[in-house]
Amino acid sequence: MTDDESEAIDAFERLGLTSYEAKVFIALHRLGSGTARDVASVTDVPRSQVYSVAESLEDRGLLEVQQSSPIRYRPVSIDEAEETLRNRFERERDRAFEFVDSVKQESTTEETQEDIWTVRSRDRVDDRVVDLLSQADEEIVFGTRLTELVTSEIERTLEEQATNGVSITVISRNETVRDRLGAIDGVVTAIPPAHRDDDQRSGRIVIADEDSILLSVCLLYT
Repeated sequence: MTDDESEAIDAFERLGLTSYEAKVFIALHRLGSGTARDVASVTDVPRSQVYSVAESLEDRGLLEVQQSSPIRYRPVSIDEAEETLRNRFERERDRAFEFVDSVKQESTTEETQEDIWTVRSRDRVDDRVVDLLSQADEEIVFGTRLTELVTSEIERTLEEQATNGVSITVISRNETVRDRLGAIDGVVTAIPPAHRDDDQRSGRIVIADEDSILLSVCLLYT
């Protein structure tokens, strides 16, 4: 068996055929038509197995059977076989993804579940902050006490969201943070309540549409 034929058999297996089915199908195209003996002579499929394999290929619509003595087999054309396998693949694909979609829809209609996810490393938190800010449709609350935690991308995202009409409130004890982000048209700034202690571990808080919340701590700054 050549490498090309071996690769073709592997490809047919990925399309749903068994190894024997692929070998018999290829053999019949090589022969044009033939009996079980003919097929067995050009493949390593035992003659006794050719009959059941041919029956399976017939069920798949990939070969035709001549009721003679001995029985002869003829493969359908390449175009017809390709169309048959393509249609089968598309049906199976649709069936699989329709099920996944239905499961997804069921989960969204059930009672809302509150999940808590942990994200580590400064860069990943930066990315998550930007993601949450970008996903907000109506309202954003952003807070931090550290100017270095207001990245240029966060500032740019806040500016874009303000332009889109999203209500944005920035909360910080740091005057530099308030002045920097308050300069964005549409951004309102505020100072946290005076009775709250200034926790030196606090990093950032993001609230998007009162739906998603991010709280970060910065142990490096303690």
